[in-house]
Amino acid sequence: MSTPTDSIMHLLQFTDSTFPVGTFSFSNGLETAAFENIVTDAASLREFTESQARQAAFTDGVAAIHAHRAFMNSDYELAAEADRALFRFKMNAEARLMLQRMGKKFAELASHLFESELISKWLEDIKANVVPGTFPVAQGLAYAAAGVNERDLFCAHQYGVINMVLSAALRIVRVSHYDTQKILFDLAKQTDEFYTQAASMELKDMNAFFPQLDIIASLHEKGNMRMFMN
Repeated sequence: MSTPTDSIMHLLQFTDSTFPVGTFSFSNGLETAAFENIVTDAASLREFTESQARQAAFTDGVAAIHAHRAFMNSDYELAAEADRALFRFKMNAEARLMLQRMGKKFAELASHLFESELISKWLEDIKANVVPGTFPVAQGLAYAAAGVNERDLFCAHQYGVINMVLSAALRIVRVSHYDTQKILFDLAKQTDEFYTQAASMELKDMNAFFPQLDIIASLHEKGNMRMFMN
């Protein structure tokens, strides 16, 4: 069993930018948004990042919470259901690719870190194409196994979404470290409200309205800009 100190250390480990699941390879749509002059400065970056965090909270975040609960209750079917539900919710191919690549890598790491029949079975089913293996579900299972509570899991999930966009922004948008850190600091204030809503939602209640992101993804699939995979 993890102690409070252990769980904090695991939380820091899993949210570190060097944690090898491939987050550095994706921009979460920012690459095309910058290329199309949708995101050009700190103000537009803030709006884009806030929209990303909001839609992720009520889709990916909900799936992660249910995966966490599935692990705590030894309910593999709930974990698999959350995995499939989230995958069906993603409309564009690049979003699915991002979640699957990062999810499988996290599952492989988790299987080495934890002695868990549930995680081992999930990884086997990923390899057999029985479940898609999405990253938020991997987060939910691994964080639960590490003794990280549900609220802290959600915070880590939101941090990851926001930081992925902002880290990419430093390479492709005319913003400074001061700009990105201010955005990250300010957007943290909405996390508690998002968690309260997401924690009360069933999988069937997942919702997001960010059509621009799917349009951006379709442009990226046909475009030639390739600093990032997404």
